[in-house]
Amino acid sequence: MQIAYRARDIAEAHIVAGMLHAQGIETHVGGHYLQGAMGEIGAAGFTNVHVEDDDYPKARDLIAQYEANQPDEPSAKDVTDRADRYAIGFLLVIAILVAIFLGAL
Repeated sequence: MQIAYRARDIAEAHIVAGMLHAQGIETHVGGHYLQGAMGEIGAAGFTNVHVEDDDYPKARDLIAQYEANQPDEPSAKDVTDRADRYAIGFLLVIAILVAIFLGAL
C-alpha cells in the first residue's frame, strides 16, 4: 500500500477515502490513534489515506481533481486583518459602554 493523500485531519481523510471508494478504489485511513494522542489540538501529518499500489495512479488523479476544487486557505494576513477588525470593534463597544456608564454617574 502507498500513501495517496496526507489529510489535515481525520474527517478530511475519511472524505477523501469515501470519494475514492465511490470510484471503486479500496482505501485504508491510518492515523486514528496517533491523532487521538494529541487531544483536541488538530495534529497534522498523522492521518493518511492508503491505497493499493495498482490503484495509486488513478487515486492520485482523483485526488488532484479534489484538491483543485478546494477553496484557497485564507492567508495569514487575511486572518490577522479580520482579528484586528474584531478587536477594534470590541474595544469601541467597550469604550461606548464605559462612556454611557460614566455619564450616568
